[in-house]
Amino acid sequence: MDGPVFELSEATVRYGGAAAGAPPALERVSLAVRAGECVAVVGPNGAGKTTLLRALLGHVPVASGRAAVLGRDARSWEEGALARVVGVVAQREEPAFPLTVREAVEMGRYPHLGAWRAPGSADRAAVERAMRRADVAALEGRWVETLSGGEWQRARIARALAQEPRALVLDEPTASLDLRHEMQLFELVLDLVRRDGLAALIVSHHINVAARFADRLVLLAGGRVVADGPAAEVLEPGRLAAVFDWPVAVQRLPDGSVQLYPERQGVQPPSGDVP
Repeated sequence: MDGPVFELSEATVRYGGAAAGAPPALERVSLAVRAGECVAVVGPNGAGKTTLLRALLGHVPVASGRAAVLGRDARSWEEGALARVVGVVAQREEPAFPLTVREAVEMGRYPHLGAWRAPGSADRAAVERAMRRADVAALEGRWVETLSGGEWQRARIARALAQEPRALVLDEPTASLDLRHEMQLFELVLDLVRRDGLAALIVSHHINVAARFADRLVLLAGGRVVADGPAAEVLEPGRLAAVFDWPVAVQRLPDGSVQLYPERQGVQPPSGDVP
């Protein structure tokens, strides 16, 4: 399919129904993510980032405009069918009952198996690949309640990969990860995008890491898109200072990527490129 995998078109989302004066959580937001593209949504707390994901996945209705997955209205997808297309790693999740890591990852095959079909060799191979790629193969026999926050996050990512989806949606995926696993996660997502042609949509507060990996940054504030484009265009100091209500400096690294630095009050910020 040539069209976007994910698409919002002039989408507005309101919580609390159509009550007079209810402020929109999203207001006339347009966004498209295509196969082979990694897009990161960034912005301050309360900007509407998670609401954007919920609208795209059909979890909340749009009051006006359109939310679509593979050209179909997001609310029209049956849950199992959508899970065969989109792997989701939500911001928070607690296991509902005792599971080993392998059992948790195997749950990613459920959309393909349904309630009655037993896993076959292809399912077991998908689980093995997913555990290796998310670096949890050595943890397969551990109970998930014994895992650290970062280990559990990686197991959840492996479960999403076991779905063998066409797209990944990750809401703050590196929140509990140390430096190595944070970088490994973004390297993995970029490899899936480049090599396998997946579409990836990531919400992250880690703007600098997102800026080094994502093809585009979408900067949200107050439920609106403030900027959408390559990091070098989006991360403009005046724009960022207005959005985050804090002065920032922006520098370019030797690899060409741009990074932002919050300024200290009363301290002269660095200037120019990093040598």
